[in-house]
Amino acid sequence: MNIQRWQDWGNVFLGAWLSTSPWLLGYVGSPAATWNALIVGALVAVLAYFGLGGGPTWGEWVTFGLGVWAVLSPWILGFSGLGTPVWNVIIVGMLVALLALYAGRKPVRA
Repeated sequence: MNIQRWQDWGNVFLGAWLSTSPWLLGYVGSPAATWNALIVGALVAVLAYFGLGGGPTWGEWVTFGLGVWAVLSPWILGFSGLGTPVWNVIIVGMLVALLALYAGRKPVRA
């Protein structure tokens, strides 16, 4: 594991948060929001974890795409009328995208 990859550590945390947030924030009653958070969060966490070892740059770009998807997903999946899941997924998605963009552009020096 590379401690210099703080962006990936951040996305591991954000992915874990997103995938557990339906239960922690109490919106498991909305299947679209729950499944979206669970799947996107798990993918972000896994990709970021593999990025800790200096994985391929494409992983950062996929993570960036997942962050963008997260921001747009309330309107695409039809849960934009729910307050908590919408704000959660937008904020987390923006942070994920920014961290992935930063990690994808900045070379790691060991």
